[in-house]
Amino acid sequence: MSAVNAKEHSFKDQVVWITGASSGIGEALAKAFSHSGASVVLSARNTAELNRVREECIAAGAATGTVLVLPLDVLDYDALAEAVNTVRNTFGRIDLLINNAGTSQRSFCLETELQVYRTLFELNVIAQIALTKAVLPVMVEQGGGHVLVTASVAGKVGAPLRTGYCAAKHAVMGFFDALRTEVAYLGIKVTTIVPGFIRTNIGSNALTGTGAPTGKADEDIEGGMDVTECADLILQGIAGGVEEIAVGSGPEMGLLELKRQDPTGTFRLLEAMADDVRSKRQIA
Repeated sequence: MSAVNAKEHSFKDQVVWITGASSGIGEALAKAFSHSGASVVLSARNTAELNRVREECIAAGAATGTVLVLPLDVLDYDALAEAVNTVRNTFGRIDLLINNAGTSQRSFCLETELQVYRTLFELNVIAQIALTKAVLPVMVEQGGGHVLVTASVAGKVGAPLRTGYCAAKHAVMGFFDALRTEVAYLGIKVTTIVPGFIRTNIGSNALTGTGAPTGKADEDIEGGMDVTECADLILQGIAGGVEEIAVGSGPEMGLLELKRQDPTGTFRLLEAMADDVRSKRQIA
């Protein structure tokens, strides 16, 4: 994955902490911010992949002291305070927190175990809230900051095979939109990122009805926007002060406007999509 051309937006001397930074959008954002002059903190569970991302940032020109690998399981809530202290002790501040860790789903409700819904909410919602709450006091103390979260078009529109994922991402949108109203007076910004289909491994990592990963890519995802282009557009949005950054290039992005203009028509369209999925399963 090549570095994003971020020359049009500089984040020089800012400290950016990114979860889910070992692959996908998180990795691309790490490289983009690093290329734009920021110090970046890379967090995820896979230490080997985090080290790979760090080395690629350095190979692209980042100074060694500006890229910190901080392995973290965002579900280990007892470890969050220590992780926050590590970032502060290393860089002195936290300017941007990007809550990007998460997972998706590919199963109909009737075939999905309840524990899968718990897992989706715990990782996609509660973990984001927990880390945000751990970082907010730092931002208050330093007089400002910027909290971001990777939501989804699925956080605005309900789609088949994603009941739990859609519910979780709707919750994420609600929490962070409400948080924005509460912390603006403290100089803390809140931004929601709303990706459509982006070429990442989200499909193969998505959970089935039993909680196992699907292990296979989605055709829609494979035909989606390049992840480095996605990261560049996100940085452009952040630099431009956009508070809800919709990013994608496929027809799924049109659902955002269609849902506002014609909710009933949107529901019928998505029901037809579910019928199509069932038909393909029967053929297979």
